[in-house]
Amino acid sequence: MAIEITPNAAARIRELVEKQNVPGGGLRIGVKGGGCSGLSYALKVDAQQRSGDKIFEFEGARVFCDLKSYLYLNNMVLDYTEGLMGKGFVFNNPNASRTCGCGSSFS
Repeated sequence: MAIEITPNAAARIRELVEKQNVPGGGLRIGVKGGGCSGLSYALKVDAQQRSGDKIFEFEGARVFCDLKSYLYLNNMVLDYTEGLMGKGFVFNNPNASRTCGCGSSFS
């Protein structure tokens, strides 16, 4: 079981880490209560892993995920897209039974 990071997502993570000047850092992803479908995704650049984190790396990009969130995010594909409808990270989560229209919350 793992979280897959696409090349587009990896490039954006590396860019964010460099821009915020946190060498060795990565993108922390998680799940929190709230949103129109019950749970929502949380993202932030973090300087280092925490005790118990799952760590995923691809093309020099690191993703940190706490164990509680990992229960909801395992087998997920993290992508990044730029298009006419905007740009941002996209969570392709097979564990989500329902998502909201904006894609930022799920159940």
